Order: sequence, then structure tokens, then C-alpha cells
Amino acid sequence: MFSLVNFIPRAIVQSIPLLLGCVGETLNEKSGSLNLGIPGVMYVGAISGVIGSFIYENSGSPFNPVIGVLIPLLACLFGSLMMGLIFCFLTVSLRANQNVTGLAMTTFGVGFGNFFGGSIMKLTGSDVPSIALSATSKAFKTGFPTSLQHGAVGQLLLSYGFMTYIAIIIALVTNYILKKTRTGLELRAVGENPATADAAGININRYKYFSVCIGCMIAGLGGLYYVMDYANGVWSNDAFGDRGWIAIALVIFCIWRPNVAILESILFGGLLILYLYLPTGTNFATKELYKMIPYIVTIIVLILISIRNKKDSQPPEALGLPYFREDR
Repeated sequence: MFSLVNFIPRAIVQSIPLLLGCVGETLNEKSGSLNLGIPGVMYVGAISGVIGSFIYENSGSPFNPVIGVLIPLLACLFGSLMMGLIFCFLTVSLRANQNVTGLAMTTFGVGFGNFFGGSIMKLTGSDVPSIALSATSKAFKTGFPTSLQHGAVGQLLLSYGFMTYIAIIIALVTNYILKKTRTGLELRAVGENPATADAAGININRYKYFSVCIGCMIAGLGGLYYVMDYANGVWSNDAFGDRGWIAIALVIFCIWRPNVAILESILFGGLLILYLYLPTGTNFATKELYKMIPYIVTIIVLILISIRNKKDSQPPEALGLPYFREDR
């Protein structure tokens, strides 16, 4: 039996990596940087957190939930920051092609994650090709007291780990900064017309470095959430699927608005698990076809948005273009 009370919480848990990846990419694109390396950033953020958590859980000291959360969080942020700095150095300082750089970083990030993930698996000597960090996962999944989670309202609103609420806050704060603050105005100016922004005294490189690095750190948290919360602390190589690419597509779907991305990510989170609720009987081939639904919807949405010829549905004018001050 299909139940919204059971379906919506699972869709929300699925949506958080998409939301964080989308918000991170939105910050990148608002400054004119088309970062197709977000899937790789999410991988590096996740495996960095896994490495930090693995070292702490196997240090022999009693597990402290606060420290057990802080170590993978800081490791994740550091790894994601390094990916952002690499992207900025190549595309802003050296003016390399953003598309090629982003794709190369995705390839590098996935390989980086699989290499260190496989190395840790060998250290554990486990027969199962995965890493289980149950203590850290339990700390990440800590939310409201169990007594508050009973009933439909509690299950729909209060049954998630703390990172779920942090992700929503990040999206709302990012939207406020972009729309209501001087920093957001100058950042959007850099993405729309860097020559004019430069003439107005705005430091183009500083804003690009700032937005890309912060955006990559946010996206990296999406990878960490996937492992520690959604996957219950289990790392498996190549387990992310195409979530990083869906997050990039969601940037267009939500029209570069982080607050809209909250609802859109929940929608796509539901589409990712919809095949589990559609009746297929013993026909597994049909279930595999149902798994295509989110990707088909993505293509349809991209086509519809491309047809719309409105200013608010268009990307920043300087998106993906290197800035040469000499051409101003």
C-alpha cells in the first residue's frame, strides 16, 4: 500500500544530497563559473569525511558523538575546499576551459574516492566491498527525541538527522544573501557582466574564488550526507549514481534560486525512489524501466525551460566565459 507518510520522509532523505549539490553549483554559476566537477567534489567530500571518521573510530579511544561528527565534517569541508581551489586556480588564474576542467575534476574526484575507499577496505580486511562506520552514522542521524517523531506530523517533520535541517537552512541563507545583500548583488554582477563589475571596483577574481570554494564546500556536504545519513555510514565505491549530475540539472530547473531548489530536490528525491512504490509484480524488467523516470523528467524539464524566453529563466550572461581585463 502506498503511503505518503512513509514516502515523503524517504523522498526528503533522498533529496538532501541533491539540494546541497544544487545550492553549491548555484553559487558557482552565479559568479559565472560553470563547474561540472560537482559530482567529483561530492565524491571527494564524502571520502574525506569517511577517512576522518575511519581514523577516529579505529583510534582506540572512546567514541564521542560530538567529536565523531566534527572530524568528518571538517575533513569533508577541507577536501571540498581543495577541489574548489584547484578549479579556481585552473579556470580563474590560468583561464583554462571551464567545461574541460570540470569534467576532468569529476573524473579525478570519482577516482580519488574509489582509490582511497578501496584502500580502506583492504585495511579492514572485510570480505564485503564496503566500509561500515556505524557509530559515526548514528551520531549524524541524531535528531529530535524519538518521542516527538511519533504520529504523521512527527514522522513528516521531525524524523531526520540534523544535517537535513542544516541543508535547508543553508539553502535559505544562500538565497537571502544572493537576493538581499550587497555581497550577493556584487556576486551576481560578476556573473552577469564582469567587465562592468570590474569597472565599478569589484575584485572579480576574489569573488570567483570565494563563491566557487564556498559552493564546493556546500556540495561536498551533500556527499558526506549521502554516506553518513542516507547510506547509514556505509561507503561503497561508485555508490552515488548520477546524483551529482542531477544536482547540476536542478540548478536550471529551480532557475538559479536556492529556495526553490528545496522543493525541486524533494520532487526529484521522490522520483528516484518512485519505482519502489509502483506495482510491477515479478516483472523486474519493468522496475528497471521505472528507474528511468527521474532522468526522463530531467530531459523534459530542460527542454521546457530552454523554450521559455524569459529573463528570469536564463543563466548568468557570463557563465562559462573566462574574463580578460585587457578586453574590457
